[in-house]
Amino acid sequence: MAKQKLPKTNAVRLLDQHRVEYKLMEYDVQDNQIDGVTVAAKVGYPVTHVFKTLVTTAGTGKFFVFVIPVAGELNLKAGAKAVGEKKIEMLPVKDLLATTGYIRGGCSPVGMKKLFPTFIDESASNLDYMVVSAGKIGMQMKLSPNELIRVTKGRFSKLTD
Repeated sequence: MAKQKLPKTNAVRLLDQHRVEYKLMEYDVQDNQIDGVTVAAKVGYPVTHVFKTLVTTAGTGKFFVFVIPVAGELNLKAGAKAVGEKKIEMLPVKDLLATTGYIRGGCSPVGMKKLFPTFIDESASNLDYMVVSAGKIGMQMKLSPNELIRVTKGRFSKLTD
């Protein structure tokens, strides 16, 4: 487990609980509208290893989490197929905090209010490590894709074109 003097978020606490090895890193945030490719550059990792967390819905009470490369775009048809729904759509940003406990730009796949079905782009399955949000804007965490699968009870799936 990493012992660093950075603030503990729900995501970090959960990783500690599950005894997951991770590395936390902070980056300077000029404004809250920073994109994932910029985050990758700020933390010094290739865009192929930095992932963003997206939340979708298939109607009332049906939420799904997708973790995809920051430079990629979620294919909603592939996502719907992965979750076994006819159609999914992005969760409106105004509903993100109430649903997940996280805000846009700081949404981690780990430590949401509930454990939603989680799907990680198959491109991560071949990586030694991946970088995802640590649960707050300006903070990322590096961990093994298989550990992320274990903690989120997720699975790898083809989610991008």
